[in-house]
Amino acid sequence: MGTADVAVRADERVRRVSGFRRSLARPELAAVLGTILVWAFFAIVAGHRGFMTVKGTANYLEIAAQLGIIGAVASLLIIAGEFDLSMGSMVGATGMILALTVAQFNWPVWAGVLAAFFFALVIGFLNGLLVVRTGLPSFIITLASLFGLRGLALAMARLLTGKTVVGGLDQHTTGDVVASLFNSSVSGFSIVILWWVLVAVICHWVLMRTQFGNWIFGTGGSATAARNLGVPVDRVKIVLFMSTAAASCLLACIQVIAVGSADANRGVQKEFEAIITAVIGGTLLSGGYGTIIGTIFGALTLAITQQGLFFAAVDAEWYKVCLALILLSAVLLNQYVRLRAASTRR
Repeated sequence: MGTADVAVRADERVRRVSGFRRSLARPELAAVLGTILVWAFFAIVAGHRGFMTVKGTANYLEIAAQLGIIGAVASLLIIAGEFDLSMGSMVGATGMILALTVAQFNWPVWAGVLAAFFFALVIGFLNGLLVVRTGLPSFIITLASLFGLRGLALAMARLLTGKTVVGGLDQHTTGDVVASLFNSSVSGFSIVILWWVLVAVICHWVLMRTQFGNWIFGTGGSATAARNLGVPVDRVKIVLFMSTAAASCLLACIQVIAVGSADANRGVQKEFEAIITAVIGGTLLSGGYGTIIGTIFGALTLAITQQGLFFAAVDAEWYKVCLALILLSAVLLNQYVRLRAASTRR
């Protein structure tokens, strides 16, 4: 073997090692592995009970879509170094606004949807403004919003209807073009899956292909350094808080129109599921690191687990136990992968 051949083979080995190192460093690696393992487990345990059927697949994809819509946008905010704990309450509040305006005041569906989104954007703007102007942790600001929005939804429902559940939307949404955008299906697969794809593609494109995405990473990495480089940190954070509010409103519209009613308590703990989805996907809670692709697989992991337990005839209460185990496992695996990737660079 000549010297040239030895050199070529050495270069090939170096390229393979470099590619392996880059793969290890990718934040979504653990999420992808987790999704494959969880799916394989339930395919074996519950495959004969309906998990592997078209209907079973459609069910967990619909759940993943609902988690993924809020999880993808929450990932952007977490990468920027902030949290929005009011997302679940925003689902309940905006859903109640939609139901009251349409069912109680006979507004057109499109007007009710616009009113819900307008409310969400205003609250998101105020959350972001308070965070950047006061310097208080977003955890505190949005925790206050969590209780405020939940209380507002309950108060509105009781004041106007005497109940916490507002129904009667079916007669207004049946055959409505706008309503069909939030509640329709193709071959048994819900349109919410298309909304998930749309939201995820937009978030991924913004994060990886635009200047605003660079600003998000810079803001989460070091807000002070980002400001010194001319990044409009305050504007980035306000826009992202408005985005998480809008994503919550989108989920509320999907759920309310699909079910035909609004519940003031709907969306409870959805903010935590959104954060868990992002963390499973490799997003660091400290900010500055993460991907939307990982969040997609994080949502799939949670949805497969939830539906897998159902098809395996396991009590639903065990889902939260599994949620805790998956979260801890994902964090530990992500930490191991990052440390492994860092060690291979030396």
